[in-house]
Amino acid sequence: MGNVNVIVAGTNGLAGQIGKKGTVSDMTFFNLKKGDDSVTLIEPTKYPEKMASLFYAAAMSQFAVLIVEKIDSTLGETILMIDCLGINKGWLILRNYIQETQLRPLLAGTALQDYAVTDDDPIKLRENLLKLASEREKRGATCGSVPVDSHFNVKGVGTVVLGSVIDGTVKKHDKLRVLPINETVILKSIQKHDIDADDGSEGEHLGMALRGIDSERLDRGYVLTTDDSVKMSKVIKDRAKVVRYWPSALKEGMVMHIGHWMQMVPCRIKTADSGNDRYSPVLELELESEIIHRPGDDAVMMYLEGGKLRVIGKITMR
Repeated sequence: MGNVNVIVAGTNGLAGQIGKKGTVSDMTFFNLKKGDDSVTLIEPTKYPEKMASLFYAAAMSQFAVLIVEKIDSTLGETILMIDCLGINKGWLILRNYIQETQLRPLLAGTALQDYAVTDDDPIKLRENLLKLASEREKRGATCGSVPVDSHFNVKGVGTVVLGSVIDGTVKKHDKLRVLPINETVILKSIQKHDIDADDGSEGEHLGMALRGIDSERLDRGYVLTTDDSVKMSKVIKDRAKVVRYWPSALKEGMVMHIGHWMQMVPCRIKTADSGNDRYSPVLELELESEIIHRPGDDAVMMYLEGGKLRVIGKITMR
């Protein structure tokens, strides 16, 4: 029994041939279920126009299906985003007579280098994705965290939040901290694919009814957690890893965004020391608002005005 979140990137349309359409925003969710196994497919609907669409879809996923219709800057940016988020399990679908030998050099040294090419067949993909979900072990951690994707009030139910368990397990009746506002709520009930459940584990996409907070007080990117190690930081200082295609050294005063879970926070580079390697600078970042994370998590650095390349790299948050 298991669930897996899968980003379906490269072009839109395939996920709708595999699963049943669900929530639509800047991402579109498609649900696939058989017995106790389920798959949540996520299409970054507004990408490439909206960078956040790709980032959020990838940040929620443990597996990727990359559809390659042409080799261009958009494909390159997608590869770099998936790499920065460390999604090292996935499949490639090649279209328009593109050969695997054309693509492999772009994937070398990235998290995608071991992705296998698979058939462009929705029926076969459906079967293989369900098999993939069945092989995922349910993790029994005693604490868990759920970044908020969307939230709303439901008549007769109250505040409902949709989000994926990013780590551990949450259970019905848990007391959850709501960050960054530092309030406590009760998890009244859980649904997975519209079916009531007692808990939700890493990789599962949940609908959660909360007691103790109104939907208007929540926002995308807020985190519901029972994990005491989850913290908030407004300054980040560490050695960064810059993607090999970034055109110049990062400089003091540069304004960019960092992304983690369902958050994209503007920040400014306060100090930058590239030494002899501009792809591995030590950066000190001042954030516009606090970012929620576990110690040791990586954040993706993005420059939204970057033209054909908006993915800068990643940095660790201590």
